[in-house]
Amino acid sequence: MNIVILAPVRLLGESLAVCLAGHCGIERVEIAATSTAVRALLGQHIFDVVLVDISRVSDSQDMRALACEWPQVRLLALGLEEQRDAVIRCGRAGFAGYVPRDASLEALRNAVLDCSGGRLRCPAEIAGEMMRALFSGDAQPAQDAPQTSALTNRQEQVIELIGRGYSNKEIARELDLSVATVKHHVHHILAKLQVERRTHVIRRFRESLRTSKELPSESQRR
Repeated sequence: MNIVILAPVRLLGESLAVCLAGHCGIERVEIAATSTAVRALLGQHIFDVVLVDISRVSDSQDMRALACEWPQVRLLALGLEEQRDAVIRCGRAGFAGYVPRDASLEALRNAVLDCSGGRLRCPAEIAGEMMRALFSGDAQPAQDAPQTSALTNRQEQVIELIGRGYSNKEIARELDLSVATVKHHVHHILAKLQVERRTHVIRRFRESLRTSKELPSESQRR
């Protein structure tokens, strides 16, 4: 089994690599500080699991894009708060498993094995809550909910650069993302704004700028 450890803190990444290398059939362990570095490694070699320090990596859209780009690779969240909502958010972001914050080293190794084998080990209470969430529809946003309010900070950054006329490649360079991740963000932006083309996004962005300039400031109104 080959794994990548995504940990912006180098000391943590190297410590995990030492603890995992040579155990549980793990043959190769690589460390990456950014998702861009992870993508570079996945493009060069075959890996089975990406262990992600979610206490430092919080861009769920980027993780979901990574899971979509490399569906054969399983994402494993490290340091998750073992509660119903946190586990569901983790699944929405594309993770196949998680390691609780208070897990032991042995539990971490077992979680890596389970994740690689397509298994999820979690308390019965969490499993029951996830089943109820699926039944009640909590695991998916309501279809009739206003989607523009669900824009993430990263998507708003992408919208601003689209409005300025940037191409996907230029946006990727500006935000230090892969082009595939930018395309993923653009796809979700179009869905949330309920438009079909990026030209519509540009038009809306410029209209919002024009409106903001036309609105009088608080001092002017007085």
